[in-house]
Amino acid sequence: MTGNDFRDRLEALDRCSYQAYKSLRGEHPFAGFTLHVDSVQGDPFAAPSRLRVVVPQSIAGFPASLYTTASRRIALEDYLLRQFHQQAQVYSRHRGSGKSGLITIAPPSQAMLSRTAVTVSETSVEVRFAVGLPAHGRRIAGQQAAELLCDDLPKLVEHAVSYSQPYATAIQAQGEAAETADWLRDQLSDRQLIAFVADGAILPRFSGVDERSLGSAAVPFQSPASLRVSLTRSNGEPITGMGIPRGITLIVGGGYHGKSTLLKAIEQGIYNHVPGDGREQVVTTATAVKVRAEEGRSVTGVDVSPFINHLPQGRSTQQFSTADASGSTSQAANIIEAVEAGATALLLDEDTSATNFMIRDRRMQALIAKAQEPITPFIDKVRQLYNDHGVSTILVMGGSGDYFDVADTVIALNEYQAADVTAQARQIAADDRTERQAEGGQVFGHLSPRVILPESIDPQRGHRAVSLKVRATDEIRLGLTAIDLSAVEQLVEPGQVKAIAAALVYAQQHYLDGERSLVAVLQAVAADIVAHGLDCLSDQFNGEFAAFRMQEFAAAINRLRTLKTASSAAASQQRG
Repeated sequence: MTGNDFRDRLEALDRCSYQAYKSLRGEHPFAGFTLHVDSVQGDPFAAPSRLRVVVPQSIAGFPASLYTTASRRIALEDYLLRQFHQQAQVYSRHRGSGKSGLITIAPPSQAMLSRTAVTVSETSVEVRFAVGLPAHGRRIAGQQAAELLCDDLPKLVEHAVSYSQPYATAIQAQGEAAETADWLRDQLSDRQLIAFVADGAILPRFSGVDERSLGSAAVPFQSPASLRVSLTRSNGEPITGMGIPRGITLIVGGGYHGKSTLLKAIEQGIYNHVPGDGREQVVTTATAVKVRAEEGRSVTGVDVSPFINHLPQGRSTQQFSTADASGSTSQAANIIEAVEAGATALLLDEDTSATNFMIRDRRMQALIAKAQEPITPFIDKVRQLYNDHGVSTILVMGGSGDYFDVADTVIALNEYQAADVTAQARQIAADDRTERQAEGGQVFGHLSPRVILPESIDPQRGHRAVSLKVRATDEIRLGLTAIDLSAVEQLVEPGQVKAIAAALVYAQQHYLDGERSLVAVLQAVAADIVAHGLDCLSDQFNGEFAAFRMQEFAAAINRLRTLKTASSAAASQQRG
């Protein structure tokens, strides 16, 4: 069937029952690309139909230099997604009932992520998107369908999926931005750093709900001289900026002076950002995890004894479970779970932390004896966490100078300008001792691996073997169970949550056997994605997946209210 044949076919379907659209499933050659109709919606009000176009590289014409490295390939795919998304809004218009005429593709964030929406290879470019097939009522609007798929779609593909000189400079810049960010991030470990913020970076965002750069209205970042380091691009060109060393770092300062803005930029430094974002050269170790209090979340089988012990009635906290955690308990669990999932750096902001988890001052210690207080505050564990397990911490703190006693580096923000005040903080700590007593012993405590039991994950709903629904970046509905991800702050796109939802089912089908530890399951799923791509998570041509970290995958598992666990030792005994 040629493009003209396809037009005739669509026009012949005019006024037929909407179900007749299903006859279009399959592949259809057009001039310049092949159209694949993978799934057809049941009616014009249902989820749009899933389509793909495959454009041969002989026509797309992208030079191999743009996709021969992983950094540049992801950058090119990201650029093409943004072009297609922009053009789809031009050609998408109402053409009848329900979603008729809608053209959509997975919307991008400010981050450059590997996604299933666009794939570039040496032979072709594939784009996956959704279309609302036109109808009037529940009857096919054949003429409108022909205009949409045979007139508008070819123009959209030509504009968005072909290499042309006007786009060449922008594509090259995006590839260089991605490659530079990856190159910088790779240097952090050798330099004993956990984050780097380049001089001239623009950290403030347009608003709390708009991640675009504030632009010229913002104060460009400048590193304090004592913390300035010089890293290099792949071509050897130096880039200067503030290096945050391993250990314990405090970010201090008055309200509204940029403390949380700096931490937010560091938090998002696990991703590469598009040119113009302002944070293109702000990079963070890939396993840094933002942690906060999360009152009301469920906790299952977590050894929170490093932070919480000696509960009333002698209840153990080595395999602690609750359906309704307090702020302090949830933050303790979040830290233990993050470390279990491989975090090498923790990011905390006092504004989203539980006060009684962060500090217990001298006066409170005098009033309430340690024997009556089961919580060991973070101030007494943060150094042990680094010494015993190599986990660094960056902490925004504006209300407690007691943390000066444990900090390696103290950075002060004043009108968005950073200063190294480590020496002053140490002098204040020496001159004005807190007299508080350290609590919680001399070591951090044991980290107990857990085994996730396979019955924890049940994606069934009614007669459907797998029922998955995702809301933005904050909720997964797995079967009858809702997973609240609103406090998992480093998720930036719905596509990541959709991929995590699919990964939950994939792990249940392939790796949750009641023997593997959670870490082993995470490693196995990660290895499959590296080997086969995100497509291994679905047997369909899903264009809505975006790359996610195992830390966020673990966070979703840990927030399952149906979660059941066993310690590795208990699982071994059962096998024996």
